[in-house]
Amino acid sequence: MSKKVALITGANRGLGFEIGRQLGRQGITVLLAARSLVKAEASAALLREEQIDARALELDVTDSKHINLITELIEKEYGKLDILVNNAGVNLNDLGNTTDVMRNTFEVNVFGVHALTEALLPLLKASEAGRIVNQSSLIGSISTVLSNEETGRMTYNPIYAASKATLNMLTASLSVRLKGTNIKVNSAHPGWVKTDLGGNDAPVEVHEGAETAVYLATLPDDGPTGGFFRKNEILPW
Repeated sequence: MSKKVALITGANRGLGFEIGRQLGRQGITVLLAARSLVKAEASAALLREEQIDARALELDVTDSKHINLITELIEKEYGKLDILVNNAGVNLNDLGNTTDVMRNTFEVNVFGVHALTEALLPLLKASEAGRIVNQSSLIGSISTVLSNEETGRMTYNPIYAASKATLNMLTASLSVRLKGTNIKVNSAHPGWVKTDLGGNDAPVEVHEGAETAVYLATLPDDGPTGGFFRKNEILPW
């Protein structure tokens, strides 16, 4: 199968949906994964109206059964995976700075990403040019938080920031592990985007926020790996 296949998590709305749209417009088959299959189906139907090859999948990244089923489905029906965009994430800062909030945040933003990526690695290796994009945030950049007062103020509750810093380390360490393979893995900072998570006051529109992940998902063979990016700009860890 020559046509590229992309799996995007948290793809029924916001950034995930727009990433699927932009990849689909490039002729890539997009698998829109979300916790609600009904919502994912509705989103996939919208993309199909735009002549995009889109399919809905049910996926809770904290559920190992869901991960196993999706892995089996992709292997059976496509035999490979070209692009994995780990977009699903939560920000539970409003619930307080507690151990339970940290645990629930890390379950989605870190443990779920790790489990899904590990399960799909054999299928990504089966691609001629596997690409992994981890949706991160500038507040996960430790050096930026320490050097930039405005960014530092955004970590008044550190749990979300800590989850993204951990995700960045997963990106870096996985890129080292996969050095010399056909897979590139990078972290993306979409900006402060007008989504349910970002809020209406955010200055970045969804279509622009999706551009970084799309750029990293479609890197050429000589493109970077093991980096943290906003569009094509390298950000500090």
